[in-house]
Amino acid sequence: MDAFHPPAPRPHGVLHDLGLDPAPSELIAAVKAGIETRVFVDLARRLGVSEAHLGEVAGIAPSTLTRRKRSGTLVPAESEHVLRLAALFERATQVFEDESDAADWLRTPNLALGDVAPLAMADTELGAREVDDLLGRIEYGVYS
Repeated sequence: MDAFHPPAPRPHGVLHDLGLDPAPSELIAAVKAGIETRVFVDLARRLGVSEAHLGEVAGIAPSTLTRRKRSGTLVPAESEHVLRLAALFERATQVFEDESDAADWLRTPNLALGDVAPLAMADTELGAREVDDLLGRIEYGVYS
């Protein structure tokens, strides 16, 4: 089974706009060091979801998120979940060529995903792969 792969680095895209260097080695380093909570907050805003909802999808309990915001960084496991969501947002933005359209698509239940919103489906690695596969089918005009 193939692992989820972040989109190819772009000089200006969602990851860059969130303050993350999109180079794979830099993303790995950011995850290991812990992504800043401001990235989480900005991602929620850009996606048009509450921080509580994004935390739920990323597997971060509200009380944990409050503590992380005080410390300023997420732990590596949380950072990896948030990066997975940000990378899917980047990929959707590439496919739809508009950040707002991509955010809308990620929030809207999709029949090809069992009437689950892509963002909700991406709460697991397997789900993120399904969303990424669907984006690939959309991008290449394959019936879904």
